[in-house]
Amino acid sequence: QVHLVESGGGLVQAGGSLRLSCAASGRTFSSYSMGWFRQAPGKAREFVAAINWSGGSTNYADSVKGRFAISRDNAKNTVDLQMNSLKPEDTAVYYCTADPTVVRPGTFPYYWGQGTQVTVSS
Repeated sequence: QVHLVESGGGLVQAGGSLRLSCAASGRTFSSYSMGWFRQAPGKAREFVAAINWSGGSTNYADSVKGRFAISRDNAKNTVDLQMNSLKPEDTAVYYCTADPTVVRPGTFPYYWGQGTQVTVSS
């Protein structure tokens, strides 16, 4: 069982930065693949980024590649998403996710956090 709690969302101007954090409970955190998804108003939920159990492999949506960076600290049971050069189209609710197998585009991870709002003003 994994419980996920996101933090760090907020309002930022275009071009600015935010860092989202996800705190996970559960003794097996280090064995899970972790990721971030987002959902904008009126749009389908979409994959943003993922990181494997060791942190040695990452994957990004084309829309955020080069601007966002995902990282994890297995000693602290946390996974972060550093978001730079933010655009108004990045506005969405961001969800932290975990799965015992893999998180990648087209999948629906087993565990989800409650979400944190990110709003980018133009």
